[in-house]
Amino acid sequence: AAMWRALAAAAPVRALLRAPLRAPPARRAASLAVSPAAGPADERVETRVAGLSPGQPVTLRAVAADDRGCLFQSCAHYRADSRGELHLGTDASHGGDYTGVEPMGLFWSLAPAGMEKPYQRLVPRSTGAPMKVELLVHQGHSPPGAMPGPVVAKAEVQRLFTAPGVRRIRLKEGVVRGSLFLPPGDGPFPGVIDMYGDEGGLIEFRSSLLATRGFAALSLPYFDFEDLPRVMKELKLEYFEEAARFLQRHPKVKGPGVGVIGTGKGAELALSMTTFLPEVVAAVSISGCSSNTVADLHYGEMTLPGLRFDMNKVSVSDTGVFDIFEALDDPTNPANSPCVIPIEKAEGHFLLVVGEGDRMWKSSLYAELAIRRLRQHRKENFELLSYPGAGHRIDPPFTPFCQVAMDRVLGVPVLGGGESKPHAHAQEHSWGKIQEFLHLHLG
Repeated sequence: AAMWRALAAAAPVRALLRAPLRAPPARRAASLAVSPAAGPADERVETRVAGLSPGQPVTLRAVAADDRGCLFQSCAHYRADSRGELHLGTDASHGGDYTGVEPMGLFWSLAPAGMEKPYQRLVPRSTGAPMKVELLVHQGHSPPGAMPGPVVAKAEVQRLFTAPGVRRIRLKEGVVRGSLFLPPGDGPFPGVIDMYGDEGGLIEFRSSLLATRGFAALSLPYFDFEDLPRVMKELKLEYFEEAARFLQRHPKVKGPGVGVIGTGKGAELALSMTTFLPEVVAAVSISGCSSNTVADLHYGEMTLPGLRFDMNKVSVSDTGVFDIFEALDDPTNPANSPCVIPIEKAEGHFLLVVGEGDRMWKSSLYAELAIRRLRQHRKENFELLSYPGAGHRIDPPFTPFCQVAMDRVLGVPVLGGGESKPHAHAQEHSWGKIQEFLHLHLG
């Protein structure tokens, strides 16, 4: 009897051993969705993660390479909600390269990876191919620069600088060099000349984005390109006049006048063009000076001498970063009055865009001096966009922030100033305002 009882007791155990084992309920695999997967580089994307555990900590990373293969990356720490989901449009980052709700934070905080040379900018040299950005979701929170946890989901995003149908025409028109970007369609389109600063060469990505937004945009180099002078010793306004006349007469360009947008030295040239050239009726000056700087500017018999940089007023940090904020001659010194651009003579309109954290030079002060000069002559043909915490180079939206950049002329890292988050917000806000301003004055 005892044996039967023992066998009976063992039966359920044997039955269990024979029964197929039930696997624990399978967790959904994590997924990362980015929309649109390919779209204009100046537009936001929507980034969502699903299939995580409720409250799961993850690190989101972005990785991109520039045209030369230099690697850039960024990261941010998130926690999944009660449904195991994340939406970068509404959920806050708790650490990494930025904090708070920043739908595009992974894009504007991209910086050279640890093994790369520091102080490089991530801007496309060629606008024809999209910039590919890989987004990855890693388990756990890993600080910037550390080895991240295992990848649980990933997706690729393509950022387009040229919309389908935009035409790029390389320009050799008389002495003028550059690239003309034309939107798709018959037009006519508002015409804009686009110039950068003392880095020289041809920089096209803002022009191609302007064409994507419906402007006929002429990317205009003025030294260190093809047969243009190698260095910026002196400039002739006739070169810029010829470019303005070429654009104004183009069959795809709306008349009667054209606009100009410039950054740094290009901004100051934009002021001079609107002052002296009747073809130019609207100028966007980004971080410009109200006086002519560095290179003398000639126009016929007239010369505007350039303010000079005093290299004795440059300070260098322990890490070898140059701060040139105090180095430019003082434009308010009466001895420098011949350098002042007489913008009160302009019939056109000015949009002055400045970052209050600019350390390249005192662009907030220079905007103030320009406005004071216009008001003294009873002129109100200006708008000012002044951004606390933004640095020197306010580019189209989501261009990665670069507080210190290698200066092409000096060959050393130079402080541009600003903080990443307010700078990124300034780029996004000003881009819309710049387009409004140009449409208003160019039709």
